Amino acid sequence: MGLMSRASTVVKAKFSKLIDRAEDPNVMLDYSYEKQLELLQNVKRGVADVVTAKKRLQLQTDQLEGSVVKLETQARTALTSGREDLARVALERKSAVQQQLQGLDTQVQGLEAQQEKLVASERQLSAKIESFRSQKEVIKAQYSAAEAQVRIGEAASGIGEQMADTGLAIQRARDKTEQMTARAAAVEELVEAGTLDDFTSDGSTQLDRELAALASQSEVDTDLARLKAELGPGAAPKELDPAAKGTAQ
Repeated sequence: MGLMSRASTVVKAKFSKLIDRAEDPNVMLDYSYEKQLELLQNVKRGVADVVTAKKRLQLQTDQLEGSVVKLETQARTALTSGREDLARVALERKSAVQQQLQGLDTQVQGLEAQQEKLVASERQLSAKIESFRSQKEVIKAQYSAAEAQVRIGEAASGIGEQMADTGLAIQRARDKTEQMTARAAAVEELVEAGTLDDFTSDGSTQLDRELAALASQSEVDTDLARLKAELGPGAAPKELDPAAKGTAQ
């Protein structure tokens, strides 16, 4: 029994030392700091993704604005040539493009707001990480000094390992609590910053689309009347006189 007891004590001592090394405050704090840096990089990537999406929408907006100008010119040319039917088609396409532009403008504004939130969160998270880095170095220095003092004191006074283990357990609990608090704050910031609006659906109903179609048709009629007024009576097709009709027959 004495041999088995001594073997068990040796195993427990070795296992305790392994736990001590695994829970080394220097390792734990450095690991926590690295994870926070990873979270910060995720936020930065989110900002870059939002900016890229916004630039893509702005390019689409520029292209559609060019289409509006082109369709307006085509409608004028068609009316001048007496082709009111073609002018109407061009104006209908122009109205559809303008509706797309309104949707893109809304999406761009939403992305700009999201970009501002992410940038603000990135700054806050960066400040927290920098503060944690400073505290980390202080705690590591304090722990190293305390560890050296304990070893010197134990060597000088012959204090048993049990009392030393009790003090280290308290120190480990304090270090782990501070580390978890810092990580919780970093995770909370990232969660708040990572919420993106869904811009893939406009949420319109069938009634909304029908009303939009009526508004578009009314806009086309108004636009056509405006062009007629600007171009004057000469824009309408000229009727052949009776003599010309007879000759044509």
